[in-house]
Amino acid sequence: MKAIKYILIFLLWSNFVQSQDIHFSQFDHNPVFQNPANVGRFDGDYRIHANYRDQWRSVTAPFQTLSISGEVKQIYKDFNVGGFLTNDVAGDGNFRTIEFQPSVSYTYKLTPDSVHLLRPAVQFGINFRSFDASELTFDNQWNGYKFDETLSSNEIFQSQRKSNFTWGVGAAYEFQKGKRQRIIAGLGLFNINRPNQGFFSDKVKRDIRFNFYTQAEYKIALDWDILPSIQMNLQGKYREFILGSQARYVLEDRLGSYKSFMAGIYMRSSDAFYISAGMEYQNYWAGISYDINTSGLSPASRNRGGLELSFRYVIKRFKPKTIKHRVCPDFI
Repeated sequence: MKAIKYILIFLLWSNFVQSQDIHFSQFDHNPVFQNPANVGRFDGDYRIHANYRDQWRSVTAPFQTLSISGEVKQIYKDFNVGGFLTNDVAGDGNFRTIEFQPSVSYTYKLTPDSVHLLRPAVQFGINFRSFDASELTFDNQWNGYKFDETLSSNEIFQSQRKSNFTWGVGAAYEFQKGKRQRIIAGLGLFNINRPNQGFFSDKVKRDIRFNFYTQAEYKIALDWDILPSIQMNLQGKYREFILGSQARYVLEDRLGSYKSFMAGIYMRSSDAFYISAGMEYQNYWAGISYDINTSGLSPASRNRGGLELSFRYVIKRFKPKTIKHRVCPDFI
C-alpha cells in the first residue's frame, strides 16, 4: 500500500516534488514576485499588485494561484520595502503552497541625473505546504465496480504539513532616457538555502532557481510605444524561456489625465504561447492573458492552458513645493 501512496502523490504533484516554483505569464505585471530588486521601481510612493491564475481546468482539478504584493518606496533614504503573499492550490489532494516573502531593495544612483540606476535586493520568508489525504483514493477502496470513498484507505500519513525558511537575492539595472524610453535588466537567485520540501523521512531539497529578465520601453510614434521583454528561469531540470512584446497606445496624456491600452503576444518555449491585453487609467492597471498550450499535453488539454488576471494601483502622496521668498533690502 505504501508504494501506491507514493505513486499517487508523485503523479498528482510531480511538478512540486521536483521543487519547481510557481510561475506567472504576466511577469511584467507581477514585479515583486519576479525579482526583489523590482521593489521601489515605480513612479509613486506605494504600489499594490494582485494576480490570479487558473490553469489546466480542462485536464484535471485546476491549478489556482493568487498573489498579492505591496511596496513602500524610500521608506528610509533610498531603501525600499516590499513583499508578496502567494496561495497556490493544485490537484485532487488540494496540494497547497503558501509563501510570504518580504524584500528590501536599495536604489543606488550611478549618475547624478538618475538616468542610470542600480538596485540590489534581498528577499526572505516562510514557505508552508500541505495536502488533504482524505481527497485521495487508493487501491483498497475499489469495491470491484468503482472507487468507494466511504471505504477506509487504511493509509496513515506521517505528516500532511511542512513549513520552512527560504531566502534569495536580486539585482536590477535601469536606464531611463526619457518618460517613455527605458531599459531594465535583472538577475535573481532564489531558494539559496535549498529548504526541504519532503513530507516523509526522505529529504526533497527545493532546487535553487536562477532568474534573468530584461524589459524595454520605446516610443515609436506620438501615441505608440513598444514594450518587448524576455524572461528565463532555470531550476533543476526545469527550463523556462519567455519571449514576447506588448504594444501600447496612449489614449490621453495631458493635464493630469492618463489613459492607455496595451496588447501583446508571448511564447513560452516547448509549452505555450499566450496573448495579453490591459488598460491603464490614471494610477490603475487591469490586465488579462490566456495561455494556449502547445506541449505534449495539448491532446488532453485541447490547447487550453491558463487564464490569468492582473491588477495594479499606485498611490502618490501630494507633496507641495517649497517656495522660497527672497527678502528685499529696505532701500529697494
